Amino acid sequence: MRLSIFWRLLLTSLVIIVVMGGVNLYALLQLRELTAMSTEMASYHYPAVESAKRLLGSLYAQLNSEKKYLATKDAAFLTNFNEEVEEFQRTLQQLLGQENSPQGQSRLQETGRLLQERLALFHNGLGRVAGNVQTAMLGYEDQRDALMDRMSSSIQSYIDLHEARISVGVSESRASAVQAEAVTQQLVLVALIFGLGLAGIASYTILRPLRELQGHIKEIGQGKFGQPLQIVAPAELEDLVDTVNWMGGKLQELDDMKSEFLAHVSHELRTPMASIQEGTHLLLDEIPGPLTQEQRTTLRIMADSSRRLIHLISTILDLSKMEAGMMEYRMVPVDLKRIADVSANKVRLLADSKHVQLLIESVGERVWVKADASRIEQVLDNLLSNALKFSPEGGIVKLQMKPDQQAGVLEVAVSDTGPGIAADDLQHIFERFYQGRTKAKNAMGGSGLGLALAKKVVEAHGGRIWIESEAGKLTTVRFILRSAKQGRGLGE
Repeated sequence: MRLSIFWRLLLTSLVIIVVMGGVNLYALLQLRELTAMSTEMASYHYPAVESAKRLLGSLYAQLNSEKKYLATKDAAFLTNFNEEVEEFQRTLQQLLGQENSPQGQSRLQETGRLLQERLALFHNGLGRVAGNVQTAMLGYEDQRDALMDRMSSSIQSYIDLHEARISVGVSESRASAVQAEAVTQQLVLVALIFGLGLAGIASYTILRPLRELQGHIKEIGQGKFGQPLQIVAPAELEDLVDTVNWMGGKLQELDDMKSEFLAHVSHELRTPMASIQEGTHLLLDEIPGPLTQEQRTTLRIMADSSRRLIHLISTILDLSKMEAGMMEYRMVPVDLKRIADVSANKVRLLADSKHVQLLIESVGERVWVKADASRIEQVLDNLLSNALKFSPEGGIVKLQMKPDQQAGVLEVAVSDTGPGIAADDLQHIFERFYQGRTKAKNAMGGSGLGLALAKKVVEAHGGRIWIESEAGKLTTVRFILRSAKQGRGLGE
């Protein structure tokens, strides 16, 4: 089942949205991870370090109050000592409740145990001081200072543990941020390329059949109905393709009917027209009786019109045969120079009457091509007649033959000094019955079939024909034929 244009665009958009959503989700997860690491440091490690530093401060405050009390025996200093100890214990218990690592808890518990030893030493030391004061104080202070150093070391070790974790966390956060940024950039780039690729594929699958359909419609407009268009297209375009194929088939039927009608009518007209022309010639020869000058003039006009009409009918028949593929060609090596001379002689009187110079240029006395002599003569007749028709008084019509030994072809060019052809007319100039907008002065209207027949004949010989012209400048009709050697075929 072929997807419609709507579903192609919708699915493409959904895939692009999902891909971009995945990239955003990854970036969000990385951001949450970084936020969690920052939150842990801000709410856990930094407060733990600050609390541990307060423990150190409280420990030294205890020592200060103790020394003052032992020196003065002032109860106020003992009260301060006890308050500092209570504050120390509350802070220590708070840290123990928040600490979640075994190493930290071990250090805090060690600190609490040393604090109990410190308090026991303090209370025991007060009783011994009543005896030998100097000796007792020396022993007490040594033990107290040792416990103080061990407590300070334990608290500092706890502080170092959290500061190390803070340092590791900062490093990990920085590395994670750099990695997340790099990966996010790569994912965005991949998603962008993937999205553009999907959009391009979706557009291509829609535009390609449209372009093929457009080209097929142009061919139909040029009269090339050909075969029905077979393409893979979205569902909406299938009906349009079927409609265009149906239209092409109907136009082909109409064209076949027209060709058949023209061929039939032309064939039926040729016999009576030949009889009229023959009768006119008998009258001009005065076989039935003598003619007056007015009668002779009238009969000459009738004979000329009959000749032109028979030529038109023959041209229509030839075109009908060519389009039906029934025209037979006898391809043999022929002298194109001789054919050109024959065609030039046919229009010599017309050229002299218009004072137009008719020139034939070739590279030698004989120019051999592989062709059907009668058909190529028909092509040259039409081209020379057209050139003379559009040439002004005193103009020049030139027929040139230039062989290309390397390509194995001969180029024939018929040029005139007429008004030229408009650019809009050039693309239609080889169509049947098309005569363009440029009209020759004092010339009878043509049928518009000469160039169409010339194109059919040249292409049947495997050649190519084209026109080079600009409005207001000379016109040159060029065509190429395959070269041949005298008395031999091209394949020999």
